Amino acid sequence: MDPSASLTTPAGPASQPQHVTAQDVKIATWVCFFAWTFAVYDFVLFGNLLPELAADHGWSSAQSTGINTWVTAGTALVAFGIGPFVDRVGRRKGIIIAVIGAAVASLLTAIAGWVVGLVAGVGIVILILVRALAGLGYAEQAINATYLNEMFAEVYSDPAKARRRGFIYSLVQSGWPIGSVLAAVSIYVLFPIGGWALCFIVAVFPAIFMVWAARYLKESPQFAVRRRAETLLAQGHAEEAKALAASAGVDLTDQSAPLTAAFKGESLRSTVVIGLATLFNWLGVLAFAILGTSLLTAADGKAITFDNALAILIISNATAFAGYLFHGWFGDRIGRRNAIVIGWVVSAASFSGMLLAPNGSFGLIIALYSAGLFFLIGPYAALLFFNGESFPVHTRATGGSIINAAGQVGSILGGVLITAALAGGESWTKTAFLFGCLPILASGLIILAARNVDPRKVRLD
Repeated sequence: MDPSASLTTPAGPASQPQHVTAQDVKIATWVCFFAWTFAVYDFVLFGNLLPELAADHGWSSAQSTGINTWVTAGTALVAFGIGPFVDRVGRRKGIIIAVIGAAVASLLTAIAGWVVGLVAGVGIVILILVRALAGLGYAEQAINATYLNEMFAEVYSDPAKARRRGFIYSLVQSGWPIGSVLAAVSIYVLFPIGGWALCFIVAVFPAIFMVWAARYLKESPQFAVRRRAETLLAQGHAEEAKALAASAGVDLTDQSAPLTAAFKGESLRSTVVIGLATLFNWLGVLAFAILGTSLLTAADGKAITFDNALAILIISNATAFAGYLFHGWFGDRIGRRNAIVIGWVVSAASFSGMLLAPNGSFGLIIALYSAGLFFLIGPYAALLFFNGESFPVHTRATGGSIINAAGQVGSILGGVLITAALAGGESWTKTAFLFGCLPILASGLIILAARNVDPRKVRLD
């Protein structure tokens, strides 16, 4: 039976599978790329501008990292909650909601920052709640990975093309460094004109284009088949449901809620191992990517001026773009799990070298910082696609969201540890090594326990 064919039942069609073409996949790939790029712009902008927000409102380093920790907690809750939602209503709707959520968060951030200046205590609470909403933008990457995994598996059925899926996805995930560069450039251009608030306001406008473009997305065939088969099963058409599911390689044996199923059977190992590795890795992401300007500009860090720190972020994120492409290609060759392990171990060594470099060694610092981001951020192109390969369709979005949220839990833990260390008088250099370099190394070792997936595998189950 053709999974794209219509089935007629007494109740009529429901979640009808659509035929997906190579052109549909190209459109989906571009839409996901731009959606993620603009989501990252907003997400990274807050961390990059945190030193300026702290200066405006008189926050100490410990206070600003503490606020960022509360923001991260809210982000984790939002990112966690969207996975089961996407496994229920569809990947396409999830992408649209994430785009709109990121845009609204950007606009409200500008307003909340103004309120902080009027009523400090209440304003900070409002700012934290608003930035928590930005978790919808952060969740974009997990939704994209789920959606494109299923779309690629439907169209790239030739084994030779299947071996390029990771590299193609890496182009989408490269929206992280591109969005980061756009955020840094916007600070250069817009900050002198309208301050940090204008930078957030500008982030709203791309969402209008993205919502329009999302109209051309088709729902993932695997999700549509699963939902259609479940509808037929509920209506008593068991044979039709089983035939439809079997035609698309969809397993109907587990009918439990997606959140429950993510901690059962074949999903349990992936949820625990990849989630734990991501949690540890995000301590490093917080220290070196999100709070990079704070580390680089601190007198007890690398003592670099704010303008030079932004220049380093632009150059190093351009390097991270190459890191995505490399690890996407590398994962297609040696397996995504193995590519992730190698990348994160090398990243830990690079950042350790940067912290040991003497202050004033601008060239050496930028080289090691760029290498660190290359091998820290780059493997996420392999990791997110690996997530989709590690879960069945029933729990694919939920499992991805749990792992995605685990990163934010790691960021929370890192925020608590970094805040406590700085408040206790530790230097930024020692703090970044203990709660940045060492967790990155641990994450690379932990993910060795994940199930390896042959990148030549054509179909997803």
